[in-house]
Amino acid sequence: MGMNVFERLKTLWFWAARLFALGAILAVAGAIAITIYVIRVSADLPTYEALQNYEPPVMSRVHAGDGNLIAEYAREHRVFVPRAAIPDYVTQAFISAEDKNFYIHNGLDVKGIMRAILANVKNKIQGRRLEGASTLTQQVAENFLLTTDQKFSAKVRKMVIAVRMEKVLSKDKILELYLNEIYLGNRSYGVAAASLNYFGKPLDQLELAEIAYLAAIPKGPANYHPTRHKARAVARRNWVLGRMVANEFITDEMAQEAVAQDLIVTNRLSGATYLAAEYFVEEVRREVFTMYGEDQLYDGGLSIRTTLDTRLQLAARMALRKGLEEYDRRHGYRGAHAKLETLDDWQTALLDVPGIPDVDAHWSQAVVLATDDAGARIGLFSGKQGSVPLNALEWARKPAREAKLGPKIKAADEVFSVGDVIYVSPLIAEEDSKTSTDKPDQRPAFDLRQVPTVNGAIMAMDPHTGRVLALVGGYSFQQSQFDRVMQAQRQIGSAFKPFVYSAALDLNYTPVSLVLDAPFIADGGGSTRFYKPGNYAEGRFYGLSTLRLGIEKSRNVMTVRLAQQMGMEPIVNIGERTGIYDQLDPVLAMALGAGETTPWRLTGAYASFVNGGKKVQPTILDRVQDRNGKTIYRHDDRDCPACNAPKPIEDEEGVLAPAPIGRLVEPRLPENRPQVLDPVTAYQMTSMMEGVVQRGTGTRARAIGKPVAGKSGTTNDYKDAWFMGMSPDLVVGVYVGFDNPATLGNGEAGGSVGAPIFRDFMLEALKDAPNAPFRIPQGVRLVRVNQRTGELARPGDAESILEAFRPGTEPQRGIQGVRLAIGKGRLGEVKKPPEEEEDLGGLY
Repeated sequence: MGMNVFERLKTLWFWAARLFALGAILAVAGAIAITIYVIRVSADLPTYEALQNYEPPVMSRVHAGDGNLIAEYAREHRVFVPRAAIPDYVTQAFISAEDKNFYIHNGLDVKGIMRAILANVKNKIQGRRLEGASTLTQQVAENFLLTTDQKFSAKVRKMVIAVRMEKVLSKDKILELYLNEIYLGNRSYGVAAASLNYFGKPLDQLELAEIAYLAAIPKGPANYHPTRHKARAVARRNWVLGRMVANEFITDEMAQEAVAQDLIVTNRLSGATYLAAEYFVEEVRREVFTMYGEDQLYDGGLSIRTTLDTRLQLAARMALRKGLEEYDRRHGYRGAHAKLETLDDWQTALLDVPGIPDVDAHWSQAVVLATDDAGARIGLFSGKQGSVPLNALEWARKPAREAKLGPKIKAADEVFSVGDVIYVSPLIAEEDSKTSTDKPDQRPAFDLRQVPTVNGAIMAMDPHTGRVLALVGGYSFQQSQFDRVMQAQRQIGSAFKPFVYSAALDLNYTPVSLVLDAPFIADGGGSTRFYKPGNYAEGRFYGLSTLRLGIEKSRNVMTVRLAQQMGMEPIVNIGERTGIYDQLDPVLAMALGAGETTPWRLTGAYASFVNGGKKVQPTILDRVQDRNGKTIYRHDDRDCPACNAPKPIEDEEGVLAPAPIGRLVEPRLPENRPQVLDPVTAYQMTSMMEGVVQRGTGTRARAIGKPVAGKSGTTNDYKDAWFMGMSPDLVVGVYVGFDNPATLGNGEAGGSVGAPIFRDFMLEALKDAPNAPFRIPQGVRLVRVNQRTGELARPGDAESILEAFRPGTEPQRGIQGVRLAIGKGRLGEVKKPPEEEEDLGGLY
């Protein structure tokens, strides 16, 4: 019996040993298999060195010269913030919401994994969403994998990276990566970007309730949207506050105070200033992209400091849009931009009509409900009604060919049909809450508006440095991304004349030199048999006229005669030297601006008149820094050895001694701007262009009331209108024309289209500027002469002005002191010039 028991035990031991051995073999084999599997799926994972050196993509930010943020370029909108700069409440909120054991586990929360497994069995049976057990470290690991794949192999890879990260990175470094990596909705990657995009303020200014909301988002940014799912978002925020209390990060009183706060978010990078800068920031994007490439632009975290002055930019946009709208209204109403087929439930139907992007804030869409002799009754988005009185429709005549107009408006039904969808703006202050819409005479009155089809550009620049302070490339960037400042190649007409006259002044002509304004015929060259320029008033000529009068009244014929007298070589040279053209054909038509260039280049060339004849290159960038703050580009790259040198001082005996530390020498930077105009010539032309504003084709700018100079320009058939203007420290270029060249209409010249835009901009730009004159260089002698004849002024002469001469060239008493340039042609009838004229420029 005992033997049987022994045998059984022996047999049992035999099989147990074999089963144990088999189990051990299987365990070893399983471990080997798991190891091989892990090695295979993690073979291409980042190394320890890669983890240590990892830098997340960071958005590049663009600031104006006055410090305002105007744009961000990014694939992932992220502002990297080091752990030391992240407030403790922020880290505590995210740890409470996402991984309360973060500072305890080694990258994998085993207890959390087991708890999730048990919970998911129940969730699977009940058809609920499965729970996750990812730690903060594992969530950071997802960014190395660049995937959110939920396959088993992806989870293993994520675990491997998490363990590796815990070995080479500190907990604070991992937390730093997490808080800068996590996607939080609203284009925001990382807490710093989310703080700006949701609440418009940096992390250190967030309130506890706002911090808790950010910590609530990672579970599902779309599910906790602050406006679409506000109740859900507030509930999740409050849950985070509760977890912070449970983890003893905040008191219950602090949590209750935060729970009582409303969830209010802001829309950053919006508003008039942001819209005004759209053309400018697009040019910045193109330039930085060319300099550093796509990856650096969108992921490199560049800090881009631009030249923009946001006040001037806003003023430029407002002036351009106002000028284009005023021109457009002079040329009639083109009709409704949409039409409702029925007025049944017109309010709902009106809401469904797509609006035109980027119209003025005070414009609104409306539908015409009825018309009568007094005007039109309209319905607004709000469901209320208003009226467009007949006197507000006087401008709304039907456009005809060649920018002409149809008959005058006598009734509203000549303009509208019932169901027309139009844009309107209030004529008077509207009191919606108090106004009854039942009585026609109590309906608020509105003006009819329309988006202009004409377009244009304005650019303002510091003439001494080339810094572009304002750049608006069209009526609306959202309607057309074509930047007319940089890309519109157009003839410039008489805006080129100051450079022709500068060439003459360099050849010892003076502002009072006489040139014959009489019929002129020259060899046209090429296929053109004859070239016969004409003045603005066709068939009119004014005889011998001074150069000043030729500029002020923009005389075409005398300009061409002057060009023939000099020869085209100096004109070509000055056109290319100042940067207007790369290559200018040496034909007489070019003296009237028949060559094409851009507002960018022409404005840069006009700066030479103000800055003493120096050539400056327009720039939109001041400085670019990399993500670490190192300057990698600086526009002004001149060396300044004395910038940090001590300033010597005199001792009691008048002997120079080294300055004490901290007392610096006033630095004198080297002059590296090329001299393209003689300083005296530059000032003479500036003075003559002051006369353009005071007495000539730019008198609409006279209302500025401060020293300004300028020159209008118009091309054949009024296709392009220019006004180039300047003050002692600002140069401005204005261009107006159709993108597909067409006439602007008879009389729509640079002085009537461009000058008002320049005026409106300068009234704002110079409102706080001193009333300072243009700087006079050495070598200028001012002599009082008659502004029309150029002769020395006599006592009491009402038409006397101070004229600028080189010493020895000024007129003497009894001697005219002028240079006569008659050239070819015959003398026509001499008539007194009108008070204001404009040129046609270009060719007839």
